[in-house]
Amino acid sequence: MKWDPAKYAEFGNYRDRPYFDLTGRVLKDDARHVVDLGCGPGNLTATLADRWPGADVVGIDASEAMLHKAAELAAARPNLSFTLADIAHWMPSGRTDVVVTNAALQWVPGHRDLLARWLAALRPGAWFALQVPGNFNAPSHALMRQVAESAQWLEALDGVLRHEDAVGEAVEYLRIMLDAGCQAEAWETTYCQVMQGPDPVLEWVRGTGLRPVLAALGAEEGAAFEEEYSARLREAYPPTPHGTVFPFRRIFAVARKFG
Repeated sequence: MKWDPAKYAEFGNYRDRPYFDLTGRVLKDDARHVVDLGCGPGNLTATLADRWPGADVVGIDASEAMLHKAAELAAARPNLSFTLADIAHWMPSGRTDVVVTNAALQWVPGHRDLLARWLAALRPGAWFALQVPGNFNAPSHALMRQVAESAQWLEALDGVLRHEDAVGEAVEYLRIMLDAGCQAEAWETTYCQVMQGPDPVLEWVRGTGLRPVLAALGAEEGAAFEEEYSARLREAYPPTPHGTVFPFRRIFAVARKFG
């Protein structure tokens, strides 16, 4: 599945805010080795390099297109680098003292077990901060599944969309962190985003959740799917004089390893 950095960045203010709400709870004054798992185009990872100028900050992502964009940021920051890799195969080193993963773990099957292993491997005093979308039951995703499961699309899209096990609830991540010997907190926030333009919710999901569908279909089929799906989105998210209101629930958890 290919990623489009430009499409992903279209709603930058709304996509970026949860990152700062998350990293603001990492209460560490100094750091030596900071890792951003699923860093995307790297613009937010760069803020970690600015926050901890004495640390080696590494962004990891499996998309070459995203990291091509990120390379421009690394050129201006000697403490920032990026690595092309599957985050499911990553493990912290003995130096790692801050790990951030923002809107990435929903793409990693079995990430709950991975989280437990990552936390077990972290050094005492290290921090781990995660954020995942909690909107898989929202109309934006429920309607996508309804269309995908209809007679017209079922054969082509059977098994393409994950939702039942894509993410856990806040209390589940909290328990994993506590069981790993961490001081932890977890919470959720629903951002009521006021979006402008025609079909803004469709434009939003084109950058993220709709990508597996479009990757499985040809261009003509993808356009036909979008036409049916967007009609349902307009009913679920009607425009107002102020724009289209798109509530987006996010799940957060932050841990500090005891010791």
